[in-house]
Amino acid sequence: MAGPPKRKRKRPVLTVLLTLVLLLLASVGIHRFVPPPTTFLMVSRSLEGEGLSYRWRSLDEISPRLVEAVIASEDSTFCAHRGFDMKAIEKALKANARAEKRGAGRLRGGSTISQQTAKNVFLWPGRDWVRKGLEAGYTVLIETLWGKRRIVEVYLNVAEWAPGVYGAEAAARHWFGKSASDLSAREAARLAAILPSPRRYNASSPGPYVRRRASRVQAAMGTVRNDGLAACVLD
Repeated sequence: MAGPPKRKRKRPVLTVLLTLVLLLLASVGIHRFVPPPTTFLMVSRSLEGEGLSYRWRSLDEISPRLVEAVIASEDSTFCAHRGFDMKAIEKALKANARAEKRGAGRLRGGSTISQQTAKNVFLWPGRDWVRKGLEAGYTVLIETLWGKRRIVEVYLNVAEWAPGVYGAEAAARHWFGKSASDLSAREAARLAAILPSPRRYNASSPGPYVRRRASRVQAAMGTVRNDGLAACVLD
């Protein structure tokens, strides 16, 4: 007896793929308007026994100095690229190759703010290739469906700034006892300076490394402001 036509056998697979694509698009589309309730990182840290301080604030309720500081520190070409900074990725790959030859520990990353947002909101912590592939796909989607202003708004609200502390509002209150809308340029630079290792460094009473890094970030904030590098986010 002849088997079923190949076209019929392919239909369930195509249906599953189409359903997955639609679910992916729906999840990205929802968060274009609805704040993420939590992230995988928040949940995993909470299960480990950490507290959870997460307070959503609109971008209008966050100091523009923090936007400038994060762009200066994390992704100076944010307004110019479409999700990926190929020059930064190339530099990171070369730096990591040199580090591996020397047996150095921490590797350098080349992720943009868009990539970090995609990872933080939709994916689990880790560095496996499956997650990196999904990160790239989500990055393209949020760049297309959200736009730059929404990406920064979400990023500032879900980023980890201390153990159990997520988002600019919780970070500002944790480190400086004030609202994110009242952050000074110096305080914003310090918050941006600890972003790469928020569980290790202190923003309110920084050591020499954070002070030096924050000083460089604050100087770069002037360039961001004067050259319009945050124009796609700030009015």
